[in-house]
Amino acid sequence: MAMVVLVAACSTAEGSDVLPVPVQAPLARPAGAPACTATTRLIPSCGAWWGMAPEVFTGASVEQALHGAESRMGAPADVLHVYHRGSELFPTAAEIRLARDPARPRLLMINWKPSFDHTWAEIAEGALDARIDRLAGHLRRTFPERFFLTLHHEPENDVDASSGSGMTAADYAAMFRHVVLRLREKGVRNAVVVMTYMGAPNWAAKSWFEELYPGDDVVDWVAMDPYADDRVQDFDGLVNKTRKEYPDWPGFYRWMQARFPGKPVMVAEWGVFERPRDRSFKRRFFESALKQIKRYPQIKALLYFDSPQAPRGDTSFDSDPGADRAFTELARDPYFRSTPVPRP
Repeated sequence: MAMVVLVAACSTAEGSDVLPVPVQAPLARPAGAPACTATTRLIPSCGAWWGMAPEVFTGASVEQALHGAESRMGAPADVLHVYHRGSELFPTAAEIRLARDPARPRLLMINWKPSFDHTWAEIAEGALDARIDRLAGHLRRTFPERFFLTLHHEPENDVDASSGSGMTAADYAAMFRHVVLRLREKGVRNAVVVMTYMGAPNWAAKSWFEELYPGDDVVDWVAMDPYADDRVQDFDGLVNKTRKEYPDWPGFYRWMQARFPGKPVMVAEWGVFERPRDRSFKRRFFESALKQIKRYPQIKALLYFDSPQAPRGDTSFDSDPGADRAFTELARDPYFRSTPVPRP
């Protein structure tokens, strides 16, 4: 779910038919063995990153929002998910302060839509090269640390498959490639690039879906943005949404396992909507995430979308005391606390 102009998918889906997978307890680390660390592509060697887009649509500044969310859940975030568009330069001074916090450094997941005035084909052909070059200069001068970068996330519902639209799936892939390669050409070597899908079966069933992928050489992580609507009952059903009307679709996590076996998976946005007739649903859902997350070892980052005013409902994690307690327990679980965030 994105900012108002960053349209997101909160699609409906059937429950998953995922089978329980035996999970071995972590082995004790021998004396003298190296501790859990992050790779150059920011893959944690143990567990997964815990992060969020905090207090979205509340009007709070990014620092107020993150500190507020961390206080509410009683745990720090490893990853801060922020949104930028157009000619905005990033990271901002506030985002840099949060990333470099000496007491608790954080990774940045920066979500950038380069333009709303140019088609993907025009961007791929160089229409925004001056903007990309300006951003590259800003990054070189201000932020040498590694960070996550995703481009025009959730592109599926912006695709116009008609010939000459400039917004086909192939145009998206060309745009993505051009921006990443241009940034690299201009000296940006610290961006860990993420391809972010909606995580919705109806879009995955489109004939052009596979054409969206821009290529292994410009993608480090793959991500999905699923939400728990009224067809999703637990975490298994969230990350492996299926629908009866699309019987050939296996679910996003299964598809990512088969399609990208060597790449880490990020759940870049996930949220649980209120169910007025079932006030305990959020609590039960967060409890299911705690029980089930280890069935998905390829998921190496889990970033919650925390908003009391999201377009399709309230996804704040503490809308009732039971949900708050369950979310805090999830956030504090050792699985998300095993690899320290690299210090600047």
